[in-house]
Amino acid sequence: MSRPADIMPAARSPIAPDRPAIPVPLRRLLLGAAPAWRRFLFAFASGASGALAMAPVNFFPIMIVALGAAVWLIDGAVDENPAFSGPALRRVAVLGWFWGFGYFVAGLWWLGAAFLVDAAQWAWALPLGVVGLPAVLAFFPALGFVLARLLWSRTPARILALSAGLGTTEYLRGHILTGFPWNLLGMALCGRDDLSQFASIVGIDGMTFLAIAIFAAPATWTDRGSVRGRLKLPTVFAAFALLGLGLFGFVRLPDGPAATVPNVRLGLIQPNLTDDDYFRPENAGEIIDNYLALSQKTFEAPANAPSFTPATHVIWPESAFPLILSRNPEALQQIDSGLPDDMPLITGAARQGEKLPGAQYPQYFNALQVVRNGEIVDSYDKVHLVPFGEYLPADFLLRAIGLTQFVHQIGGFSAGQERHLLHAPGLPPIAPLICYEAIFSGAVMPQGEVGERPGLFLNVSNDSWFGRTWGPYQHLAQARLRSVEEGIPLVRVANTGVSAVADAYGRILAQSKLGEEAALNVALPTALPRTPFSRQGPVFIALIWLVALAGAVIGVLARRAGNAAQSVL
Repeated sequence: MSRPADIMPAARSPIAPDRPAIPVPLRRLLLGAAPAWRRFLFAFASGASGALAMAPVNFFPIMIVALGAAVWLIDGAVDENPAFSGPALRRVAVLGWFWGFGYFVAGLWWLGAAFLVDAAQWAWALPLGVVGLPAVLAFFPALGFVLARLLWSRTPARILALSAGLGTTEYLRGHILTGFPWNLLGMALCGRDDLSQFASIVGIDGMTFLAIAIFAAPATWTDRGSVRGRLKLPTVFAAFALLGLGLFGFVRLPDGPAATVPNVRLGLIQPNLTDDDYFRPENAGEIIDNYLALSQKTFEAPANAPSFTPATHVIWPESAFPLILSRNPEALQQIDSGLPDDMPLITGAARQGEKLPGAQYPQYFNALQVVRNGEIVDSYDKVHLVPFGEYLPADFLLRAIGLTQFVHQIGGFSAGQERHLLHAPGLPPIAPLICYEAIFSGAVMPQGEVGERPGLFLNVSNDSWFGRTWGPYQHLAQARLRSVEEGIPLVRVANTGVSAVADAYGRILAQSKLGEEAALNVALPTALPRTPFSRQGPVFIALIWLVALAGAVIGVLARRAGNAAQSVL
């Protein structure tokens, strides 16, 4: 007796292609049986979960949820409309936008704190930072979803399509216009010392391609296929890749503490000084006295101390005081009288430059200056300024409608001409990184010095804008990764925290608490020889991208070949 055709088991070809199988609880949601807003809410929530993989939480397994959901979102869009039509691609883009919007809102919510520092002037604009910026940034993953869709196949190779597509737009986010590489997806692999060491070869951009592939792979676990067990291979490969990263880190990291530079101790001063009404020129003397009192703790032994090595250099943070140090001999004299003879001070300070022809005001620069015996002996001007924070893009237009930058500086800051080394007596050459400059992978090494390699990154910052939020921890996490990439130790001094020292492997050796006064007396770790990333970083990043792209294309071709063979049979 024959069975009805609609319940006969389908014939299975030995070369039948794999087919994505969206988990049953999500099938009705992702295939259009539910209202669109639920689908968008799922995309938003799954993207938001990925923020928990970033500092300070650093729960990297959650990225399996975020990127696995991205795979299923695109799977659902493909199942509903497999064509490459405009409406089909727009739907994928919208899903990618909601996914990215959730990721950026959850990861950058702390930006709202900056709008409340001067609430009377800026509270109205808080939605622009908390919602507006994430809404703009979400267009990058929206494009990433579309690029992935163009390479999509009903095979496990679609994981590489997501890596190639979303990884490409993450790279673009960090480089086009002024770039904003904050919380790149690769940072999910960089919260641990061992897993982050592979960045010494491929940098954060290469780690992003790897992270997307590794954490998206478990989404294929539910796929249907013709060969039992074959569909588990992407997850197995991902697990071995994660294990390989850990093993690489285990081999690369030394057993003991890093070597240190002889006869150098650094006094890192965190005054916990906020940008409130107290930070005014009339209080400058009192502010400097407070810095000097904290500095004294690093070079004068406390009573009954069993052993104490005094600091040889003192470092103060960005925006240390409300005056132009180079034009205030009284402040220079006050600093000189409060420090031991010949002790160098490295401090953040605004610097007044020349008044350009036709300009209403002279130029002002956000600078890092070396002071010794009451004189400024070297200076560096910040090159990569923060849009809307230190200057206004399209300045003439936005000022016409009443907008200004956050920093209370007439006309905003001007950008320095070029990155260069800073020299302080008794220290190796310094690669200065003022605040925001520390987040740009591959762009932190000064240019122009022949044969002179920095012995440390010095990152001074004023994170008081962001209060006791996730922001300062994320800033530190990205700054320390520059040490891993370049093999150069990091010294970080922040106004309210987090101040820290990391060795050339990115291991944190000393760290202050956020929102507290601190005076750290620390040794300076030595630098390593140049890393593979510092030599050929773009080449390694391009190779990883090409592997992901080639794998995705092979998946598409294999799918087409499988379809052709099945139609013949």
